[in-house]
Amino acid sequence: MIIKIPVRYEGENGEKTLYTLFDSGSTFSCIHPDFIEDIGDAQKLYRPLEVATANEGTYMKIEQRLMADFYINEIRMSDEFMIVPNLSEDAIIGATTMQKWRIKLDFEHDTVIIDPKIAKAILKQLK
Repeated sequence: MIIKIPVRYEGENGEKTLYTLFDSGSTFSCIHPDFIEDIGDAQKLYRPLEVATANEGTYMKIEQRLMADFYINEIRMSDEFMIVPNLSEDAIIGATTMQKWRIKLDFEHDTVIIDPKIAKAILKQLK
């Protein structure tokens, strides 16, 4: 199940709002390479990732990531986004990020639910 909404991303180079797919079937959070320069600088992965795609037996090599803050309902969260060439979406928030920030998806109303108290508590722990 998926939900797609505009999300504001912020990094050392600036900010950009991207239509973001929330996909509980995707392990990693990902971003299209076209938007990296507007947000922040890509970081090379120490060791590239070989990730299975939806096509059986097909793998994709990921060599870079972007560390960025992102905002939903003006609640600040932060994570790493794998830079995926030819990504079909602007960005994807995957299961790992949703679990980390306890993001819930309300498919009945096509909304993303974030408890501000949880996000603030996690941010305090990260400092």
